[in-house]
Amino acid sequence: MTHFGKKLFRLGAATLLSAALATAAQAADQDPIRIGAVSSITGVFAQQGEEVLRGIQFAVEEANAGGGIAGHPVELKTADDESTPEAGRRVAEKLARDGFPFLIGPISSSISLTLSQSLERWDALYVAVASKLDDLTGKACNARMFRTNHSDSMDLAMMGKWLERVEAKKFAVIAADYTWGHGSAEFFEKTARAQGKDVAETLYVPMGTKDFAPYIAQLRAADVDAIWVAMVGRDAIGFVKQAKAFGLTDRQLIGHALIFNYLVDATGDATAGVWGNIGYGAGIDTPRNKAFVEGFRQKYGRVPTENEGQAYNGVQAIFEGVRLAGSTEPEAVSTALVGAEYETIYGPATMRRDHQLVIPNYVGQVKQVGDRLQPVVELSYQPSIYPPASKECML
Repeated sequence: MTHFGKKLFRLGAATLLSAALATAAQAADQDPIRIGAVSSITGVFAQQGEEVLRGIQFAVEEANAGGGIAGHPVELKTADDESTPEAGRRVAEKLARDGFPFLIGPISSSISLTLSQSLERWDALYVAVASKLDDLTGKACNARMFRTNHSDSMDLAMMGKWLERVEAKKFAVIAADYTWGHGSAEFFEKTARAQGKDVAETLYVPMGTKDFAPYIAQLRAADVDAIWVAMVGRDAIGFVKQAKAFGLTDRQLIGHALIFNYLVDATGDATAGVWGNIGYGAGIDTPRNKAFVEGFRQKYGRVPTENEGQAYNGVQAIFEGVRLAGSTEPEAVSTALVGAEYETIYGPATMRRDHQLVIPNYVGQVKQVGDRLQPVVELSYQPSIYPPASKECML
């Protein structure tokens, strides 16, 4: 566990009383908005979880410094989902039953799916900020669950458009061997072949793999021009490092949810030139994002990462729901958010009937910026390219 993770865990043992007290004079007669942040302090998603929790914490502190939300102070309690669905369910239930019913933060779609099944029983609301599986706003959609990050179908519709610009003709795929990885790989295969491109090899890697040499050997033997990579967390870091060491990065790597700041920072120069989708960038040119970036820079001495921006955006959805509902009751907030149109760090956004926030999307490349490599947004795509809400969502 990192120093920041330990610090957040200590903060999570109790509400942020100092933040709540700072707004007590303005909000003494208002119920607090109690947020339960569930994310990965340990396990395969720990690097992403640390950033998500930092983004949530910043949003809460910023709200309290401004007098709360519609007069309501905001309290925060954190818990470690250990990067597993069972631990996520256990700690989320405890948070909700301890009076922190606005849940937010898991990375993995499998954890999000697990939480969604109990929200009504817990009288809770859940905002997904990093989970991309289409089922979350498809056949598994839930009246108490919302997603404020891009779904797989949003990302892949964009990447399909971008792929038309790519000269490479022969591809391989390496993906995490769980639901999200399979969905990403299958979509890429279908899209690439529809464009007359060849997918010569598809490999699925079990979560927790440490030795990628056998997979890299197969990818090299496939003699492809480019490789679609759909891996996350520590597994993605390990693969990228070993791909560089074994000379695989002389092929073009294209990442689905790969070129995060934490991964770029952890892999030296291995990601230089890699293209992929970018869920959030500090350079997004909107008034709200400029204010967010400036405030974050003043506190941390740097701009926010993709995970931090997406987490901050998710907390803002909770705040907007409270404003619209005039209530801190999860059911009322859930009802108020459906169809809501409001300003975000991405610009104007709409919460669709399937509880998917509709926002622009981005493709970028890892480039040298000053003295460090970082993902840089190169192209933006408007929501008109996205497929409509899934008919499988029966809300």
